Amino acid sequence: MSAKVVILGGGVAGMSAAQELAERGFEVAVYEMKSIPGGKARSMPVPGSGIDGRKDLPGEHGFRFFPRFYKHIVDTMERIPYGMNERGVADNLVEGTRLGLARTDGPPVEFLTEFPHSLKDLRDAFKSLFDNGLNLSEEELEHYLERIWQVMTSCDERRQQQYQNIPWWSFIDADEQSAEFRRVFAGMTRILVAAKARDANTATVGTVGAQIMLDMVMPGGSADRLLDGPTNEVWLHPWLDYLRSLGVDYHLDAKVESIRCKGGWIAGATVSEHGHVYEVHGDYYIAAFPVEVMANFVTDEILQADPTLDGIRQLADDVDWMNGIQFYLKADRPMIHGHMIYMDSPWALTSVSQKQFWPDFDLSDYGDGTVQGILSVDISDWEAPGILYGKPAKQCTREEVMEEVWAQLKQSLNVEGAVILEDDNVHSWFLDEDVHFPNPDGVAVNLEPLLVNKVYTWNLRPYAYTAIPNLFLASDYVRTNTDLATMEGANEAARRAVNAIIERSGSRAPLCKIWDMYQFSLLSLYQMHDESRFKKGLPWDGKMFASIG
Repeated sequence: MSAKVVILGGGVAGMSAAQELAERGFEVAVYEMKSIPGGKARSMPVPGSGIDGRKDLPGEHGFRFFPRFYKHIVDTMERIPYGMNERGVADNLVEGTRLGLARTDGPPVEFLTEFPHSLKDLRDAFKSLFDNGLNLSEEELEHYLERIWQVMTSCDERRQQQYQNIPWWSFIDADEQSAEFRRVFAGMTRILVAAKARDANTATVGTVGAQIMLDMVMPGGSADRLLDGPTNEVWLHPWLDYLRSLGVDYHLDAKVESIRCKGGWIAGATVSEHGHVYEVHGDYYIAAFPVEVMANFVTDEILQADPTLDGIRQLADDVDWMNGIQFYLKADRPMIHGHMIYMDSPWALTSVSQKQFWPDFDLSDYGDGTVQGILSVDISDWEAPGILYGKPAKQCTREEVMEEVWAQLKQSLNVEGAVILEDDNVHSWFLDEDVHFPNPDGVAVNLEPLLVNKVYTWNLRPYAYTAIPNLFLASDYVRTNTDLATMEGANEAARRAVNAIIERSGSRAPLCKIWDMYQFSLLSLYQMHDESRFKKGLPWDGKMFASIG
């Protein structure tokens, strides 16, 4: 008889764990609080927008972004059947061929791509990315690229033991550079899920940023992939169907109320589902909650069994907001074939024009049939004053948030006589339902914030296994090679939890594959040199950068 695994939370981590376990013959039950699978990755139908038999307009918690370096989540997607797709759902990923920077003092600029043939070419290719009339001096470009080079050529031990505790802002000496430098390079962190340059650590921002830049200059010339349709339709609903076909007992609208720990073991979890409260039991339990939710389940009994889990409570304070708002347009406005970063927007906006990536989806089948385009926008700074009302987003009403975002978009796109966005082109809009506004004058509440990888927090992050023999953790706050609060990190954490269950259960099932990340293998000789220096207590050798100049 196969062991039963109870998965608490049905987002990307919970669904990933369920797939890996079910494919290996385990009995699996999943309990998800929301009525839609996928957690923060899900689409949200705009309530009541579909008329005359049409589907509701698709909204998002935030737009989807699949960098090329993602490996774990894409591997999982390849095993989710979808029509006649050879690679399953993974074939629904399409390339975004450009990354744009919008600004208030000129038209948007696009990143160029060029394949390097030597280390010197690599540096020159990186320079070309920013040679777009951004008013950066040669010295500033060299300084930034040297910092990127330092991260790429540093050994893993230096990144882990030193760079985890250095803010990216300090590492790039942002306060000593020009305002233009800070504008460009601090703003580049915005696409990294609410990462703030002043708070986020160098090990995370530096390595991920370097990897994205490297991907942009490698063959294919793109670091960006998106889904070719609404998230639920081309990924999450097919995923749920596949899990159920494997025998996974997946419960929606099933809220976990408590986790009972007795004698150093998890004895059960209480769930409320459609007004019925009951306790679920299994041989093993995977807690696949976001960090701020999991913190509420870390009881004194659990801490007595594993005191290291107290770090989860502390990590819960390191969350920030990154939520989406969609503008449904009467006429489509593609703008750029990829994501746009709004460097001068006080609310740290990023956007994507969705319809250009959805060739097989006719928007006339949604809403009232007149929507022709969707501008999906993420808001990453909810605490800075806006340009219309002078208030942070957290203190605005839903309507004020919409008006403020639209004004900031126009300020960066409608420049030098160009009119990209027109007020009368807006059909309707939808703000992420996870943002709750208690009253017109109150402060908003976010039900699903994101973890920010701040300095001195790595040691607070738990492993996927715990000292409680039948409790495992699968979420983006778990220690992973991905080291970023993303669906890739959540998927890797799920794989680590499954591997730990396989080992503890004595199962002969094969382990889930775990990839190394951010290895920059072409630079292995430089990394070996730095490893030798690090073990001797010596700093990174800046002369190595000059040797390829």
